Amino acid sequence: MIPIEQLLALAFVLLGIGACGVLVRRNLLVVLMSIELMLNATNLAFVSIARALGDTAGHVMVLMIFVVAAVEVAVGMAIVVNMFRQRDSISVDSFGTMKG
Repeated sequence: MIPIEQLLALAFVLLGIGACGVLVRRNLLVVLMSIELMLNATNLAFVSIARALGDTAGHVMVLMIFVVAAVEVAVGMAIVVNMFRQRDSISVDSFGTMKG
């Protein structure tokens, strides 16, 4: 079995990579993938702690995070498609021109 410290360290590294991707990149698809990476890091932390404690509450939280991730992908991709049709670009900088 993998020790919980290593699993939490991996989750922390994945969360950091995802946060850097959100803060540094300007492409909306990369930002959405980075958000997914952060959600998966959170899932890894919940599952590893739930396994260490022998509790199922962490698994329930992972299921709820999966639902949030699925909704985020659906809404995010709809925004990307709409943005590309209107602006011919999916740069995050072009969101400043959106009004409505």
